[in-house]
Amino acid sequence: MDFDNFLKRRSKAELIALAIVLIAVPGYLSHLTGAEISFSIMYLLPVALLSWYAGTFFGIMISMACAAAWLRSDIAGHGVNHLIVRYWNAVVLFGFFFVTTIILARLKAAYRQEQELSRVDFLTGVANARAFRQVAEMEKNRVRRYRHPLTLAYMDIDNFKVINDRFGHQTGDVLLVWVAKTIRKNLRETDFVARVGGDEFAILLPETGAEAGQFVLYKLQRVLIDLMQKNNWPVTFSIGAATFVAEPESLDQMIQSADDLMYSAKRNGKNRIAQAVVGA
Repeated sequence: MDFDNFLKRRSKAELIALAIVLIAVPGYLSHLTGAEISFSIMYLLPVALLSWYAGTFFGIMISMACAAAWLRSDIAGHGVNHLIVRYWNAVVLFGFFFVTTIILARLKAAYRQEQELSRVDFLTGVANARAFRQVAEMEKNRVRRYRHPLTLAYMDIDNFKVINDRFGHQTGDVLLVWVAKTIRKNLRETDFVARVGGDEFAILLPETGAEAGQFVLYKLQRVLIDLMQKNNWPVTFSIGAATFVAEPESLDQMIQSADDLMYSAKRNGKNRIAQAVVGA
């Protein structure tokens, strides 16, 4: 089993219990050996564990517990150091663990930010193709588990090249940003939108059958066309929507179904919605 994934699935209470066990081991070893051998460095493991997976607060609390455990073992070991020196060493040890906790917290924040950025389209702010595939895979599995329908729509902006040629790429970028914001604004919290190509967007509608999906997409198409007309942008929207009532064979097959429908809409005159129910 992957140790990192194992820890991610543990609750904070389970992580704290594990950290307490990890504190007890070096504490007991320090008690046995006394001042001759120090096991204080072993406390880094529970400190790092709690700091990374449970947060800064728990990291600081466990740092205090580690310093206290080390001090108790040091006093019980009857070393040659004066009592004040032992307390001072415990404070220094806590300071070291405290700094470790803060560093790990900042590294975790940077790591999460990097993960988030890797899932977001840099221009529009919606999810990118990578994030879409991850979410689509999860929704595909939900179809199998709960037998609820799932609608996947692929949307292509008709004549988008005209915008870039006539008004410039900067205007084209503005159009894409507005389209992305409009889609997101007109969907439910549980729905998902991603930019999966230059002028292509994918929309996931969980627990949405063909009729409900058609209503959502026609409404969205009207809102988008109104926005384009207000800005005198001569573009329309072709949409392919596949509703899955049984788990698709694969994610690629699921995407291909919606993509084929979208191109069918474009071949039949553009500015239309082509729909199909898959697995009925």
